[in-house]
Amino acid sequence: MKKVVLIGGGYGGMNALHQLMDNEIPRDVQITVIDRNPYHSLKTEFYAVTAGTKADKEVRIDFPIHEQINYEFGEILEIDTENERIRIREKEVPVEYDYLLIGLGCEDNYHGVQGAMEYTESVQTITKARRASFKVNNSSAYSQVSVVGAGLSGIEVASEIRESRPDLNIRLLDRGASVLSAFDEKVQSYVEDWFQKNDVEILHHSNVELVAEGIFYNNGEGIDSDVIIWTAGVRPNYLVRSLPFEKDRQEKIIVNDFYQVPSHPHVYVVGDCASSTYSPSAQLAGVQGEQIGDVLADVLKGKEPRKPNAIKLKGQLGSLGKSDGFGNMYRQPVTGLLPRLAKSGVLWLNKRH
Repeated sequence: MKKVVLIGGGYGGMNALHQLMDNEIPRDVQITVIDRNPYHSLKTEFYAVTAGTKADKEVRIDFPIHEQINYEFGEILEIDTENERIRIREKEVPVEYDYLLIGLGCEDNYHGVQGAMEYTESVQTITKARRASFKVNNSSAYSQVSVVGAGLSGIEVASEIRESRPDLNIRLLDRGASVLSAFDEKVQSYVEDWFQKNDVEILHHSNVELVAEGIFYNNGEGIDSDVIIWTAGVRPNYLVRSLPFEKDRQEKIIVNDFYQVPSHPHVYVVGDCASSTYSPSAQLAGVQGEQIGDVLADVLKGKEPRKPNAIKLKGQLGSLGKSDGFGNMYRQPVTGLLPRLAKSGVLWLNKRH
């Protein structure tokens, strides 16, 4: 019996799993999925959980049921690539594998800022988004919420909290001269105007140097804040960073054209853990997962795997509350209701799938 283990039930892992099912899993294959949660959670919607505008249940999807797929739920302690096994907290017997797919995603990058991990909230996991939601929605009227980082996550968090809690004071810290540095200038201007109209303060050229309880230091100035939410960059999961594989500058594992680790071809890597010319996104992880599913299906059937096609991403979408948005669609900047409706459509498709 061939043992296939998928660690991480995110976009990449789940798309790979569904693709394996679509290709018909060979009868001599047993698949084990390991995740800390007993469901797939839609990470692109964690900003809404944080703001309290979406219920927890709305961002969860049940894992697929199949007679050749079983699940282990718990915290992974070690990826032992030498002995080809995974150790899980409170499980005495490790899970052994013949083929491994690593899709553990990313975690916050605190860039060495003292106190940032201890005294800021996060939206990187559903558990952390719940905790951030508790802090935000338990805040009294006129409390100060500060969001560190003005990329896609920071913009969505700040705008959704503004719509959810108009009584709160909201501040967005941007390291550069304009928010959303990865987007077109038209989009940047539109989003800046939205925040100005909706009374969200933006601090450009920010440099958070230290965080303590209820205060952070920006360019040497101490600034009080009742809630501080960190969205200032990500890095691969710490377990991935500890693996003895070659990595790029972002600490992502370098893979070949088939998403295999060159020194360990039975190990595949997807999403935020795999080196890529593209910026990390749910869309990228999903496409990679589908391609890995096809590659692995061929390998498990004893066939020469087909080289995946070049990836073509459709663009990136962001929300500004429930009825406004922005994005790049097929390399064209878009703003207003259309990208917001498109984002809702993508969410609907993800749930349906």
